[in-house]
Amino acid sequence: MRTVLVTGPGGAGRTTAAAATALAAAREGRRVLLLTADRGPAPEAVLGTALPAPGPGDGALWGPPAEAAPGLHAARIATGEHFQDRARDLQERGASLFDLLGATPLDPEELTELPGAEPLALLTALRAAHEERAWDLLVADMPPLHATVRLLGLPEQLRRYLRRLLPAERQAARALRPMLAQLAGVPMPAQRLYETAERWEAELAAVQDVLEADGTTVRLVAEPGPLAVAGLRLARAALALQGCRVDALVANRLLPGADGDGAPADPWLAGLVAEQLAARKTLHEDFLTDGVTVCELPHLGRAPRGAHDLAELSLRARSTTIGGGNGSAGGVGVIPGGGLTDELDGWQGTGGADGDRAVEDRLATDGVLLWRLPLPGASRDELDLLRRGDELIVGIGPFRRVLPLPSALRRCTVSGAGLRDGALCVRFTPDPDLWPRPS
Repeated sequence: MRTVLVTGPGGAGRTTAAAATALAAAREGRRVLLLTADRGPAPEAVLGTALPAPGPGDGALWGPPAEAAPGLHAARIATGEHFQDRARDLQERGASLFDLLGATPLDPEELTELPGAEPLALLTALRAAHEERAWDLLVADMPPLHATVRLLGLPEQLRRYLRRLLPAERQAARALRPMLAQLAGVPMPAQRLYETAERWEAELAAVQDVLEADGTTVRLVAEPGPLAVAGLRLARAALALQGCRVDALVANRLLPGADGDGAPADPWLAGLVAEQLAARKTLHEDFLTDGVTVCELPHLGRAPRGAHDLAELSLRARSTTIGGGNGSAGGVGVIPGGGLTDELDGWQGTGGADGDRAVEDRLATDGVLLWRLPLPGASRDELDLLRRGDELIVGIGPFRRVLPLPSALRRCTVSGAGLRDGALCVRFTPDPDLWPRPS
């Protein structure tokens, strides 16, 4: 199943772009599910249909998907219900531990959703939609850009925490717990509590498999402007660090004349168009050179409402790509119409940006091994690098990822690093005490 995660800066119109993408794909004959965690009025207003909630107590992640158009179904993720279900499960599994601590369990009415519940519900919903195997395309209306970047790295981070806090080698001590309980004279935590950690590990691994699947990509949405350019550069580099591949940039709400076909006569409007033109040029330079399609949606002069407006956006969308459309091979081509679905056909994933990492052997010439980490859009002043044992901690602005070193590099020391052609190149020098010596 193809999965498109749609995100962008707050207010950029990511819900509209997600819905237009889903509708355009459905009109081409795909079975499409549009998922959103937005509890505001925007999803229902854009789709022109109500999104039912799940029945009380049925434990569903979303209500019955509403048919917004032929082939297109949409649903809102029930974040609160998911949180309450997980909290009840945790209380039941840890009952003996809570008794040992003298804690009083919370009543169902007290299980009010806490901040941070939405990301876990959204990740669980992505996995559940894949397990249904009922759709050709899953379009997810994701949170704002920086929140989505953190969200996509969450499964790997939580799995790492679990491995550090509950190492696999300690699980062998389970058989000793009954004896330890007798010696201590107090009951030990129930076996189910430890099984919960194992179940979380399995669920997180399943979610990570979905995010790293060949057919899963991120689609960025932005309204061209000075602030959007800087934000997209940082977020794109952070997405690459997390191993996420961007399939397209949707430039939303382009004003008449912002495509270069002529400036408006009104001076106030002309100033806005000039800003969009400058930002549009920069975005094309940043994304097209790396082979990312740029899709442009016009401003309709009103907030899009319902399938009719979404269809109009799809028909008027234009995508620009390298060596495609009317352009010559290797040149820039413009494809009129269908710009929202160009990247859905013939997509051949490569396992995400992680698959682009490679170790280059330069021992014979420079005496080093070079680890190349693609980070398009990154700047030197935003990068941070730290070696910790067999791991490399890479930071881009406020974002971090802990990368396990390939086996050959674990026997080396870091001797330098540099940012060249959109990639972080880290130099490793073999450690004489660890590197195999020739016989």
